[in-house]
Amino acid sequence: MMKEKIKKLTARAIKNLYKKEVEVEVSRSSAKDCGDYATNVAMAIKENPQEIAKQIKSTILERVEAKNGFINFFLSKEHLQKQVREILKRDKKFGELKIGKHQKVLVEFISANPTGPLHVGNGRGAFFGDCLANILEKAGYRALREYYINDAKNNTQIQELGRTALGQGKSYLTPHLKRVIRRLAPYFKKVKSESEAGYLLGQNIFGDIRSFTEEKLKIKFDLWVSEQNLYRQGKIKKVYDFLETKKLVYKKDNALWLDLSGFNQKDEVLVRRNGQSTYFLTDIAYHDYKIKRGFKKIINIWGADHQGHVSKIKAIAKMLGYQGDLDILISQVVRLKRGKISKRKGNIVTLEDLIDEVGLDVARFLYLTKSLDTQMEFDLELAKKQSEKNPVYYVQYAHARICSILRKISDPRFQDSNLKLLVHPSEFNLIKQLIRLPEIIEETAKDYQVQRLPQYSTELATAFHRFYRDCKVLAKDKSLLKARLALILATKIVLKNTLALMGISAPERM
Repeated sequence: MMKEKIKKLTARAIKNLYKKEVEVEVSRSSAKDCGDYATNVAMAIKENPQEIAKQIKSTILERVEAKNGFINFFLSKEHLQKQVREILKRDKKFGELKIGKHQKVLVEFISANPTGPLHVGNGRGAFFGDCLANILEKAGYRALREYYINDAKNNTQIQELGRTALGQGKSYLTPHLKRVIRRLAPYFKKVKSESEAGYLLGQNIFGDIRSFTEEKLKIKFDLWVSEQNLYRQGKIKKVYDFLETKKLVYKKDNALWLDLSGFNQKDEVLVRRNGQSTYFLTDIAYHDYKIKRGFKKIINIWGADHQGHVSKIKAIAKMLGYQGDLDILISQVVRLKRGKISKRKGNIVTLEDLIDEVGLDVARFLYLTKSLDTQMEFDLELAKKQSEKNPVYYVQYAHARICSILRKISDPRFQDSNLKLLVHPSEFNLIKQLIRLPEIIEETAKDYQVQRLPQYSTELATAFHRFYRDCKVLAKDKSLLKARLALILATKIVLKNTLALMGISAPERM
């Protein structure tokens, strides 16, 4: 990766000049006259940027300049040309990194209560979690996807669902749920309690959720963890006993409480007056189960209504002795903007309705365009457009256009192309975009800002369309033809790899 190479070159120059060991931060330059990359390390260590710039020499750099306290790096044309062949050589593996060192990472997402179908709000965490897991895998981690099913028989929501199933309440009642209840009516006659009825109904609802997730959302979870199984396996009792032996449990108002004062948190009830466990106790047991499976990094993706729970679960991880990283990401609210959508399943707009209306590729792309921690509006009218105004159409069209060009070529072998013939500014601009993918993956694996991917794919598609406008690919000069075909094949590879990370198809015809 260019950034890493430039960091090492700069750090070495500073060590040679000033005998200092420093961390160098390098970023892409936004202005052409400031080079391709830049660093402000000279200002940070209060040394002369001119002296440092003169000390940095490498074949990957055309020149290094100091300007306004920054050190600017200009990539060499020869090095850029060579990157095309490197991409062709790496193909599907282009962008793969080893920074994860094969560490186990658990990504838990969706985990919607089995009280009804997934709605449009669930889509945000669904696509974000799947995409993040893809990125972590590409960065060299062993990422596992997990769905937690809140299906315990003593779960308040399951009991409420049971009352509805038995005709004793109306919670969660939608036309869709009514149909499921009618279908299961013969079985409800045999159950002895609202807990049993709720569990039975929840299992059926969850079966639909699982099928929809796997078949229509194309998300393959590695693990499905049942809350009820945590009870069956004694994990709830074991973690409660552990907390009690640590003298962290006390009795108040006929309930059992967890003392969190040592973690600057408000105490929480573990067992209610009626003897039933709270969500908090089962959450502790679930996280204990996560920790004991040996994950070095655990990532929870929760809905906005769980914001207040974050600091307490992090405190619990410390209480349980977790030495790894626990990252809890909050998915903010999603609203539909403009347009209409048929609501086949009652008073909510289901995620299935949305997918049927705009397609999976469009839904995935548009959900991923905004940072997870900001509220978003899903623009239905934009999603339905088949033009360059629709960003996913714009990106996929670039891939389809390349495929169309390559179909016209009888000999698709470009490995021996003379890449030194690629000298047009639009060609260099395209190559500079291509080599960004590994950097995008590294940065996103570290800070989880997944919105970089759709933004990058759009910028890459723009660079390709400009190249196509400025440079005749099917040139009469056979050597130039082969060089440009090599470049567009490299572009095809990077576009396809980028779309795959987002879980989006790369069509060959549009």
